[in-house]
Amino acid sequence: MRRSRLLWPVLGMPAIAWMAVFFLIPLYVVLCVAFGKVDPVFRSAIPVWNPLEWSFTQLGIVVDRLVGPDNFYLPPVLRTIAYVLIAVAACLLIAFPVAWFTARHAGKHKALVLTLLVAPFWISYMMRMLAWVNLLQNDGWVNKVISLNGLLPTEQAWLSGRPTTVILGLIYGYVPYMILPLFAALDRISPSLLEAARDLGAGGFDVFRRVILPMSIPGVAAGMLLVCLPMMGDYFTNDLLSGSPGTSMIGNLINNSITTPGQSGQAAALLLIVLVVLSAPMIWYTRSTARSEVRS
Repeated sequence: MRRSRLLWPVLGMPAIAWMAVFFLIPLYVVLCVAFGKVDPVFRSAIPVWNPLEWSFTQLGIVVDRLVGPDNFYLPPVLRTIAYVLIAVAACLLIAFPVAWFTARHAGKHKALVLTLLVAPFWISYMMRMLAWVNLLQNDGWVNKVISLNGLLPTEQAWLSGRPTTVILGLIYGYVPYMILPLFAALDRISPSLLEAARDLGAGGFDVFRRVILPMSIPGVAAGMLLVCLPMMGDYFTNDLLSGSPGTSMIGNLINNSITTPGQSGQAAALLLIVLVVLSAPMIWYTRSTARSEVRS
């Protein structure tokens, strides 16, 4: 009995060590930079390793730029929230029918469909965005199709700082993260439950509203988190598909602060604020999932 109690903690030690080395230590470095100092000559960040000597100057600057009179950080933050909400909603609308078809109608081809859904992960995100750039450039296939290969004067400058292009890029880049959790949740629904609902007189919409949707909530929540969290820190999509300050997001603020002399501490402080905000829905999801498992 004693050996069995020690087995799982021992097996969990490599994962704990991995998290300590590759998450906790880098997080502590970020804290030391955010609450550290700035070299007055070279304008480089000076980490302060002793927590008793931390200074909150950089954090105060970031907070002032968010909610103070000089709040030029606020528009990108609000823009990021709007972009992410629209992109997450679009990913859900796209992913739900695909996941339902894969779970219920793919039949013996289910493994092939899942392989095709996972295939985009085999290609780097940068290469997929560069392919999107080639499609949307002025002489790309999108303009050729909508202008009937130049017959109609409907050519669009998709890469000239359009919010629509950035949102489409976010959807294209992250929709697979929504499909897989939804498929896992929908695949667990027993066909007998759907047949029982139909036998009781429920129509197609009622079956979806009373059976399918409630039982797919864990997959919806997991997919929304998996899509929302990386979108909030994304900066690469905007850089490639727009590059305009008018479409900049939180990730662009952090990236620009890192590359600007003397602002590494502000970048670390802004990163910590984003981390704290994004940790709230993650903690809520893990706690609600644990409670549902206990109840079941």
